[in-house]
Amino acid sequence: MNEKIFDPIEDVIEAFQNGEIIVMTDDEDRENEGDLICAAEKVTPEIINFMVTHARGLVCIPMEEQQLRKLGLSRMTPAHSSDKYYTAFMDSVDVRNGTTTGISAADRARTVQALISEDSQAQDFIKPGHLFPLKAVKGGVLERAGHTEGTVDLARISGMKPAGVICEILREDGDMMRLQELRKFADQHGLKMTSVAEVTKYRYVHEKLVNMEREINMPTDAGPFRMRLYSSYVDHKDHLALVCGDASSGKVPLVRVHSECLTGDVFHSQRCDCGQQLHAAMHAVQEHGYGAIVYMRQEGRGIGLAKKLHAYELQEQGMDTVEANEHLGFDADLRDYGIGAQILNDMGMSRINLLTNNPAKIIGLDKYGIKVQERVPLVLKPGKFNDFYLATKRDKMGHLI
Repeated sequence: MNEKIFDPIEDVIEAFQNGEIIVMTDDEDRENEGDLICAAEKVTPEIINFMVTHARGLVCIPMEEQQLRKLGLSRMTPAHSSDKYYTAFMDSVDVRNGTTTGISAADRARTVQALISEDSQAQDFIKPGHLFPLKAVKGGVLERAGHTEGTVDLARISGMKPAGVICEILREDGDMMRLQELRKFADQHGLKMTSVAEVTKYRYVHEKLVNMEREINMPTDAGPFRMRLYSSYVDHKDHLALVCGDASSGKVPLVRVHSECLTGDVFHSQRCDCGQQLHAAMHAVQEHGYGAIVYMRQEGRGIGLAKKLHAYELQEQGMDTVEANEHLGFDADLRDYGIGAQILNDMGMSRINLLTNNPAKIIGLDKYGIKVQERVPLVLKPGKFNDFYLATKRDKMGHLI
């Protein structure tokens, strides 16, 4: 719903490469804040001064762990501190030579350049100082959806040193600016605007994040499939695809993107319809003659098996499936379809007919470049134990059943 608020990512990358300042937001369900960001190697005293004058937040420099370790910079707080977003603040610093107090815009710009220089050593810096390095996690935005990782990833995407300068954007009254205000701020100052989610989407579309490890024959009750094992560089899990037929048939592939449900798929639980949907989809793909079941290892709509069973326990106390997830501190559905989209692209299935009752799944695949030509319903008769579950999916999650 926020796509029109953000500038095309290609324009953002070009502006970033040219040394321009960008407005970057994180998710509305996360911090819901915006930062000014720029490439570290392009920073100037004028950029620092603009940040402190117009954004008013804390000026920091997101960097990769390797460079921080080389400079002898340690984390200021334990990895699991009281900060719920686990922002990795490192030792604050000033560069020793060429600066005075370290706080001026010129001094901070010099410290930035020293921090990213390959020639710098630990002894070149004074601690504590007036610039705050932040350590980006190794997986970038695919592992942590923060401004730190978004900035480093954007620098890497732009072909620049993996570091940036960022500053939170505050209103004149000292409160944080939110999405619509940030768009007005960007327009007022002639800045491009993007989000951490847009950087994530770019990486999923343009980088290869899965690897097909092996393929075997898999005879099933529904018919013969070829089973492909995919490893993921994102969640470090193994995902599967059951493939039937090939593109020479001329047909649009019929696809089911199915999230793992141990209780339903293996133990035939009647609390849900997952196992029934899986087996019905396998038969449907066989009848169609060309397609795939993409089996995603994201149990319990992304919360994992242990939490899912906890949610079941809460449902036995009167909650529905959405209420139970929210009681445990999760969204109703945490699933992401970026890896599924990568697997489909690897199999040459970028245009598909999708077996689903969930419109959100269509949107989730589309944003990663998979075009759903037709939604094929997969509606099964409710049972004695899952009618309330299915009604909740229909009434609270928008499933078309």
